[in-house]
Amino acid sequence: MRGVPTDDRAGGRGFTLVELFVVIAIIGLLAGLILPALAKAKHKARSTLCLNNHRQLGLALQLYADDHRDSLPYNYGSDGIRQTIATERYLNWVNNVMSWELDPENTNTALVSAGGLGPYCARLAGLFKCPSDGVLSEIQKKAGWKSRVRSVSLNAMMGYAGAFMSGSINTNNPRYRQFFKLSEVRPPSEIFTFLDEHPDSINDGYFLNRIDQLEWIDLPASYHEGAATLSFADGHIERHRWLFARTKPPARPDAAMLPLPIPESERADFDWLAARTTKLLPSAVSPPQP
Repeated sequence: MRGVPTDDRAGGRGFTLVELFVVIAIIGLLAGLILPALAKAKHKARSTLCLNNHRQLGLALQLYADDHRDSLPYNYGSDGIRQTIATERYLNWVNNVMSWELDPENTNTALVSAGGLGPYCARLAGLFKCPSDGVLSEIQKKAGWKSRVRSVSLNAMMGYAGAFMSGSINTNNPRYRQFFKLSEVRPPSEIFTFLDEHPDSINDGYFLNRIDQLEWIDLPASYHEGAATLSFADGHIERHRWLFARTKPPARPDAAMLPLPIPESERADFDWLAARTTKLLPSAVSPPQP
């Protein structure tokens, strides 16, 4: 019986160039649809983790106060932190001073969680870090670093501030109340404790602005689509979005150009944060005019 002619290429034909381009176009289209969704999901996960970190820090502050007769932790500037570290007394709420150089304090997680609030955070250094903060200087990148260890600072008007104190007065803001005990913070829902600080101003953990001077000395972060995370003395957490470009320069070294004067027309961000930093001392309130 004569066989039926066959074509060995049947069923095994390759793609034509046109078909290949169509497949590539479809893959590109699907990637264009999926990748933004994945990026959005990744950002949301980081944002949620940042909120949780602040919640845990707020709880640690409450536990610290419970164990220290309602006192808030020490809140030194750079010099005070370095002096106590030199004597191996880790008194400050957090015990490192960061820079854009190759100083080990930028990466030493044990130092971050030593003393202060560390024991009340189970010494989990990750709680002091916003997961969206991977900012490094060029010299740090070349050294193979992945990130620095801290993104969070404490309100300068909270706790004993060492060399900045004259009696019970913070010399940076002499007309305003320095809170030494958690119960003194009134109303607690209106005064922030911790916030994400811009990487170009964060060094110590002492977030300072002079309330009566219209300029940024330290700058809040804006990692979350132009917003920062803040903890408050009553334990609640807020995500606040800044209005002006001056408040949210790029997250990179030397971006903030501090101290940064604030135009009168752009003071809303500064005023919002100042109103949640502290309260006027009674002696600073002007008596009513006759």
